[in-house]
Amino acid sequence: MTFFTRARSFVCAGAFLVASFTCLSQTVNKGSAALIEEIRKVEKQFENDLNSRGVDFAFEKYAAPDAVIKRQNDTLIYGPKAIKQYYSTEFYRSAKAFWAPDFISVSEDGTMAYTYGRYRWTFPARPGEVGEYRGVFHTVWKRQPDGTWKYVWD
Repeated sequence: MTFFTRARSFVCAGAFLVASFTCLSQTVNKGSAALIEEIRKVEKQFENDLNSRGVDFAFEKYAAPDAVIKRQNDTLIYGPKAIKQYYSTEFYRSAKAFWAPDFISVSEDGTMAYTYGRYRWTFPARPGEVGEYRGVFHTVWKRQPDGTWKYVWD
């Protein structure tokens, strides 16, 4: 084989590999885009339920059976019932929260996802005033056997 024959073979093989990877990545991206949109919709529904039906209701509804939330400096709260109890205080009965993910990533097999972004809580402060605090959230989502998404970490 001459140098030019070998070079042509390598170029053809390289072009085939690039075309194959391009087709594969486009297929994966289309699936990923749909899964990312699923997570975005779940996050929005979570926010809507929280503000219309209550903080305790929403945090219990979207919690997986093995969900854990971290609050304060080092407090871990395990399971939907304990999470609901945590959010059943007077403060949370009148609080509202607003958020949207700035970033969403879904596993290749579509069973796990995580989000992060900014949130804002509002609550009644002194008479006639509204208090507010802001922060960054990080949520890990897991697809449940029934196909729904529930958080396992927040």
